[in-house]
Amino acid sequence: MADAQPLYDLAPLLELMLLGVVIALGPLVWVWRRHAGGARGRRLQALTVLTLFLTFDLVLFGAFTRLTDSGLGCPDWPGCYGNASPVGAHAEISAAQTAMPTGPVTHGKAWVEMVHRYLATSVGVLIMVLTALAWRQWLRLRPQRVPSDGGAQNAVPLPSPWWPTATLVWVCLQGAFGALTVTMKLFPAIVTLHLAGGLVLLALLCVQAVQHTQWAQGLAPAVLAPGLRALMALTAAAVALQVLLGGWVSTNYAVLACSTFPLCQGSWWPAMDFAQGFEVWRALGVLQDGSHVSFAALTAIHYAHRLVAYAVLPMLGLLAWRLRLAARRAPAGAPGALWGAQARWIAGLAGLQFATGLSNVVLDWPLIAAVLHTGGAAALVVVLTWALSSSRMARRASDPLTDDRAHAGAPRVSA
Repeated sequence: MADAQPLYDLAPLLELMLLGVVIALGPLVWVWRRHAGGARGRRLQALTVLTLFLTFDLVLFGAFTRLTDSGLGCPDWPGCYGNASPVGAHAEISAAQTAMPTGPVTHGKAWVEMVHRYLATSVGVLIMVLTALAWRQWLRLRPQRVPSDGGAQNAVPLPSPWWPTATLVWVCLQGAFGALTVTMKLFPAIVTLHLAGGLVLLALLCVQAVQHTQWAQGLAPAVLAPGLRALMALTAAAVALQVLLGGWVSTNYAVLACSTFPLCQGSWWPAMDFAQGFEVWRALGVLQDGSHVSFAALTAIHYAHRLVAYAVLPMLGLLAWRLRLAARRAPAGAPGALWGAQARWIAGLAGLQFATGLSNVVLDWPLIAAVLHTGGAAALVVVLTWALSSSRMARRASDPLTDDRAHAGAPRVSA
């Protein structure tokens, strides 16, 4: 039975690591063959972008794992009943499923959980490769101090290998939180931090993707007026807060505490217990004193997320509008297409978040809407990180276009 299984069983660790290497070989071989003989730095740029894409998929699959209650499909870590796959644990899973047909351990849930671990391991391998290649590139090209297209010296800085190094450290921490998610039996604070850690991983990879793209193409960050860049940073911070609140709603299963919109339980301000709702360090559904979390506490969790959404959505709309104005006013040769694309992504994702959030409330938390809601939040983190990483604030009132640290196609805009 699941209760008799040790929480940590490292016996299948080597097999899982080898499996992660095998899965990672697919993307690595594809990038190397596709960019054979390409310009210097193109392979590393392509591999970074592909790793970002696969990490985004991993975040989505993690949401699917959580929303299908598959997080404890295998009650130990890193394997499944001490095996590298549910195939070897068939007898144990069958016994647990027979005892509790709708419980946390079933054959389907075990496979979902283990596939998530396989994908996470392969992403970790890719990040290890990125780190090694980044340091190799830095040691070989740093003395030359030239952009990859052979342009003038110091036009675009060589991407620092410390970014992928920090990412490698972070993905190891993320793996530790993944283990704690299982061994601490879906402790809400741990699960929420695990979700947040996945989004931080996306942001770290996005920064590197932007840096490698700029270096490979010889493009410096676009220069934005202080007000617009400050709005961008403030919106990113608000989205980060909203993501944490959304994770807290999901991990406490508080989505259905309000089943109508815009009213909740027939009121603009229903009965709520914020002290209970935001008692952070406790087990799922239970307070520190052993009593059960009240419905008023679940309502407070849900409603806090809804209230912050009333502020975040207008901020996203304002930022999209300002970026669109910047794109329209940018002179010929400026990165207007970049700002325009970012504006469209931000506006579209804000609409997706509203639609899927509303669907979760009024349609009884459908799986597709819940997964898309997490995916939309992850995509917003990526787009806002992209916007921040691809721009810089003007240093003075009239930042000259001739500044040797700013590309001629990236002038200051005052929108």
